[in-house]
Amino acid sequence: MSTHSQSRVRLTAAAAVTTALALALTACGGDKSGDSDKAKTGGDAPKVTVTDATGTKVEVPAKPSKVVALSEMDLDSSLALGVKPIGLTAGRGQKGAPEYLADRAKDIPVVGAVTGPDIEKVLRAKPQVILAGQLADQKVLDQLRAIAPTVVTIGKDKDWKKALDLTGQVLGKKNEAKSFLDGYDAKVADLKKKLGDKAGATVSVARYSAKGTAVMQQGVFISDLLKDLGFKRPGIQNDRGQGHSTPLSDEDIKQIDADWLFIGTLASRGKDADLFSELKSKPAYQQLGAVKDKHVTEIDGSKWTSLGGGLAAMSVLDDIQKAMVK
Repeated sequence: MSTHSQSRVRLTAAAAVTTALALALTACGGDKSGDSDKAKTGGDAPKVTVTDATGTKVEVPAKPSKVVALSEMDLDSSLALGVKPIGLTAGRGQKGAPEYLADRAKDIPVVGAVTGPDIEKVLRAKPQVILAGQLADQKVLDQLRAIAPTVVTIGKDKDWKKALDLTGQVLGKKNEAKSFLDGYDAKVADLKKKLGDKAGATVSVARYSAKGTAVMQQGVFISDLLKDLGFKRPGIQNDRGQGHSTPLSDEDIKQIDADWLFIGTLASRGKDADLFSELKSKPAYQQLGAVKDKHVTEIDGSKWTSLGGGLAAMSVLDDIQKAMVK
């Protein structure tokens, strides 16, 4: 296809989306001048104003039932609060919902990926509210806001607790969010008691993929959870990383060693899982202290090493108890 033809196709696609958005905004207007906000938030239904993670005030329906979740954490938060979204974005390295949420998210249509939403699919879902995760692309946010009230739920600190609280406000589930967080705090306190002297142990979290081994540093979900439990972290895992995870060479694999090692892949099946078997056969891996002490637990990376959320947190606590409490 020529460059001219490619440009024409892109322009046609963009025009189609623009036209669809325009139709969505006027569909409920009839012969009246109408109010696009009324159409987007459910006509004359009660509304509330929330302040999203960027400080933007957004008017949303008081009890929205049709919600699109554009991040793993949004999906987790919604399900934790008893609201099943009508659209989700595929999890990191997944074709659909993160593996740990697969059963709960069964049959929810995919409307995007980690790289961003598919605007046309979001439009067809006809949401009352869009949970936009940590989306920062202003152009995409404007397109989403033309469809329905759009709330950025995740701040720069990626704090799952703040995101859950904000999602509770958006979904009319403030009390449920508070109860969930209280339950998490109680579970953390209980696990600390059960851990006994292991509560001060060093804990390492790593992920393996075709790109090699990577460790989880500070500023991500799992590191915040381990801090709640009072665990120490080895080496660079005490520092804030530049990205979501920090890659290591095979020569540096000793940096994942600790009293207890939790390591896995984003999926329990497929090429990453096969590669992980190769890692376990390497002499450098077999020489790790945690491996020799049989203190290694294979984890679901979609739960431990992705954006996380309330349901992920509760499940990770169960994993730690199973691994470390006899």
